[in-house]
Amino acid sequence: MWVRWVSLAWLAVWVPSYAAYWGWGNFLHLCDVAVFLTCLGFACNNALLLSSQAVSSLAGDLLWCLDAAWRWIAGRSPTGGTEYMWDARIPLWVRMLSLFHVVLPVLLLAALRRTGYDRRALRLQCGIAAGVLVASRFLGAAQNVNYAFVDPIFHRTFGAAPLHLAVIFGALAVIIYWPTHVLLARAFPAKPGVRA
Repeated sequence: MWVRWVSLAWLAVWVPSYAAYWGWGNFLHLCDVAVFLTCLGFACNNALLLSSQAVSSLAGDLLWCLDAAWRWIAGRSPTGGTEYMWDARIPLWVRMLSLFHVVLPVLLLAALRRTGYDRRALRLQCGIAAGVLVASRFLGAAQNVNYAFVDPIFHRTFGAAPLHLAVIFGALAVIIYWPTHVLLARAFPAKPGVRA
């Protein structure tokens, strides 16, 4: 019960703070969508939502943490995406709100120990990601939210919008979501009473 209220209190602080500083379009980042859906999963005690966001968040948040730690230790960011954490032009309190990347995986894993892992999570997360990727195109190339215009590795566009989105979605599904799903399915018992 306490996690439910803490998650709702977090949203009450995080949403207006991020919206005021970054703008509403920022909430289309898959990591920010994961915060919303995880808090909703806690509020509703919904194992499917929690499982789907574990599929989405664990690898991405681990990469964020590694990138931030490397930047902190070595003074440069190996993959990018966390440079803003050292940008003094951004208020410190806004940057500290991004530490959800550290806490969210721990909370999700703890939740899955209690609820079990819902094997339908991969399908749900793929559907969520597909919708969010299409919506990200409406924010424009300058923001490149979720790499909907330019990929993060080769820094290029893979043809017309449908092809590019399919490549980005395929990379998410095959490189991040599928392996995470397999690991979670092996590490946690299935949610009782649910078939895959």
